Order: sequence, then structure tokens, then C-alpha cells
Amino acid sequence: MAKMFSMCGLDCAVCPAFIAHKTDDNALREKTAAEWSQQFHADLKPADINCVGCVKTKGVHIGHCGECEIRRCGLPRQVKSCALCDDYPCQTISQFLANVPSAKANLDQVRRTRRD
Repeated sequence: MAKMFSMCGLDCAVCPAFIAHKTDDNALREKTAAEWSQQFHADLKPADINCVGCVKTKGVHIGHCGECEIRRCGLPRQVKSCALCDDYPCQTISQFLANVPSAKANLDQVRRTRRD
């Protein structure tokens, strides 16, 4: 699957919630719900493990999308990636990127290759 970045630079194409939704893989939903429930101290059910990608406004999203401040910032600015925002890197994304170097690398790559 080709790379498909979220607003913050995560690669949706390797996200279990995106893959499970795209392939309708119930075993992957069950496995991911169990892993993420333990990892994030949440009570996730297999039905919660579905997502079309955070930059899409229609369709199912993983629960965090509704409260994600990075997504809430980017959608009204109508940017598909923080890398395409004039304010990148801002304080909102910087804290996240400090903990997720792969997302920063993805955003930096998008920024280097963008065409205005």
C-alpha cells in the first residue's frame, strides 16, 4: 500500500485501524483492540478499530480523531498535512513530533517536496 499521511505525519497505510477498515479484517480489529486497550489504558472494542484517515471529513474515524488538537487545527485551515501549513512547525505539532520522529521525518519530506 502506498504511503498516506495523516495531518500529523503518521502513515495511515500502515495503521491497523485503516487497514482493518479497508480490508474488512475482523481478526485485525480484534487483535488491535486488545493491544491498544492495554497500551492506551482504554476499553476499545473491535468495532472501534475502523478509520478512513484523519484528513477525510466523511467516513469512520478512530475515536481520538474527534479530540485531536492537531486535526482540529488543520481542518479549518484546509491543509491536508501540517507540513503544508504556513505555520509549520508550530507549538501544537512540535510536542507531538518530539515523541514521534517518524512522523516528523514524513512531514519534513512532504515539506521538501511540496509544490506551490
